[in-house]
Amino acid sequence: MSATPSTSTPANLPHVDEVGLTSGPLKSAAFFIGAYCKEYNEDFVLCKNENRDPAHCLKEGRKVTRCAIDLITKLRENCGKQFDAHWECLERKNQEYYLCRKPERALNACMFDKLGLTKTIPGSPPRQTPIHELENPIYKAVQK
Repeated sequence: MSATPSTSTPANLPHVDEVGLTSGPLKSAAFFIGAYCKEYNEDFVLCKNENRDPAHCLKEGRKVTRCAIDLITKLRENCGKQFDAHWECLERKNQEYYLCRKPERALNACMFDKLGLTKTIPGSPPRQTPIHELENPIYKAVQK
């Protein structure tokens, strides 16, 4: 029995490599990918909203993937040490951002200095310091 899917990509679509990252590196780069690839992501979402057929948006999905690969390549070239330190911390700390703020700050500073990208959390309250920039945040237990 083969592990290869029974369906193949249409021949008229160019091949695109997979991003090739696990959850830690993807989570570390997520906000930067969102900012860097915003236009491609929005096109993909609009395409998915107009037609739910998965084949309908393959071209847009490939653009998103290529954009993410491009950013990861630039990130590794310019901020490789900071990126590795942050995602490795996430891996060790159960994927919790708040436990990895020190390496996150170093990564954010490098990304701004070298690539001009800032971490922006969608839906953050205006005129308040974002949670990832607080020097001494107070963590409270959350009841669920």
